[in-house]
Amino acid sequence: MAGLAAAFGSGAMTNSIEDLGESDCFLIIGTNTTENHPVIATFIKRAVTQKGAKLILADPRNIELAKFAAMHLRHNPGTDIALLNGFMHVIIKEDLADDEFIAARTEGFDALKKTVEKYTPEYVEEITGVPADELKKAARMYAGVDAAAIVYAMGITQHTVGTDNVKSCANLAMLTGNIGRPGTGVNPLRGQSNVQGACDMACLPGNLPGYRNVANADHRKPFEDAWGTKIPDNPGLILPKMIDAAYDGSLKALYVMGENPMMSDPDINHVEKALKNLDLLVTQDIFLNETGELADVVLPSTCWVEKDGTFTNTERRVLRVRKAVDPPGKALADWEIITDLAGKMGAAWDYSNTREIMDEINKVTASYAGITYDRIEEEGICWPCPDTDHPGTPILHAEKFTRGKGLFSVCEHKPPAEMPDKEYPFLLSTGRILYQYHTATMSRRAKGLVSRTPDAFVEINSADAKRLGVSQGDRIEVVSRRGAIEVCADISDRCDEGVVFIPFHYSEAAANRLTNPAFDPTSGIPEYKVSAVNIKKVA
Repeated sequence: MAGLAAAFGSGAMTNSIEDLGESDCFLIIGTNTTENHPVIATFIKRAVTQKGAKLILADPRNIELAKFAAMHLRHNPGTDIALLNGFMHVIIKEDLADDEFIAARTEGFDALKKTVEKYTPEYVEEITGVPADELKKAARMYAGVDAAAIVYAMGITQHTVGTDNVKSCANLAMLTGNIGRPGTGVNPLRGQSNVQGACDMACLPGNLPGYRNVANADHRKPFEDAWGTKIPDNPGLILPKMIDAAYDGSLKALYVMGENPMMSDPDINHVEKALKNLDLLVTQDIFLNETGELADVVLPSTCWVEKDGTFTNTERRVLRVRKAVDPPGKALADWEIITDLAGKMGAAWDYSNTREIMDEINKVTASYAGITYDRIEEEGICWPCPDTDHPGTPILHAEKFTRGKGLFSVCEHKPPAEMPDKEYPFLLSTGRILYQYHTATMSRRAKGLVSRTPDAFVEINSADAKRLGVSQGDRIEVVSRRGAIEVCADISDRCDEGVVFIPFHYSEAAANRLTNPAFDPTSGIPEYKVSAVNIKKVA
């Protein structure tokens, strides 16, 4: 991922949320934005309905955004690279590329051109199922405007080729010069509150704050000097490897904070065996969730309205949050729990409030250096912000990329790790729905939300349902090589024939009992979006 990481940094949005309103054309791929990011979706819908922006939707399902789309490309799940390479083939062949931008701001174009040469619209149709003429029309639409924005989410990243999917999005944006200007960019929508801030502050196994490389001695030194300690030079384990290490006994203890792997990780049966094999499992959360039920120690923490601090949202904007109510019982803020634990383990951490922690962040993290509490008292600031006189950076890469020139990456289509076959003839994709959130630790405690979506369900195409003798609301067993669940049938044409969709919010019918634990070797993200399953009506 060296080329992408150097050019596009952390995987954050290159442009601001408000800036989406300046786009002339959107390529929305791998994101059900109206259900997963409904506030951001309003900016996109407003640009389409009020300003005449074009929307190209690339999604296997007939989601709500299709109502706003000038074109809906229903490509086969797991074929994003082929589709994007097809876009680039057409753009290069028809002289729609931004030659000036390519010459001045990028390198590696010849290798990209050679790679996409074979991805003719006809060849791409064989892989993706998207008609060749539709692909040509969409490529012309994207390349034919002044400002086009790519918006994606976990439908792009949650594949064994997720890293290359992201690189392909970057390739397309650079090919057309849609970087560094209002209304353009590559804009990943983060999946959880403050996941951007967590990544910025080194909640990644190979990183130090600000995406410094833990294996690089020059990157480690400033932190070692500031903290008065030596930092190990070896990256830690990614989550799938932690689970495997717990399963085989080489990992003895696990501290889980604000996460619920017994719902969110693939192949939950394997996860459960792994967690039960640990000598010590500690969870830290606002509610006792499915993972906490297995824990040896549960540390009660505060929710957002019960604590002070900052959140960094999907557009890199650092925002203040302030305590509004006292926490219940013995719950403490996460930083207080961690500081207390560090003290009991012999560290002399003496933070007395979150402002002191932010002061340290300002000193050791260059991109946050100018984002002080005083400056974000009323309004947040987008990093990078190198000093207190800097206004922040809503649009990245306006003048140059982090590495100097943006590097085109060679990405080839590879099929998903598991495809349907005679025994498991259906392709399962998982995701979220509007009325539930992530592992539902909070949302299924809200009566109003539960009343709208009380039960787990599987979306199944009407032709498949007719063939199987399944009616709306029937109980269906869905089986993969890893497990089985029972859900209600939701019959429609949102999914193509041979494809089913299950939301993963329901513990009593956890979709991740079915999903494939194969993961992207670079990012460590599992392939939640493509698994092979069989379905049958429950007697």
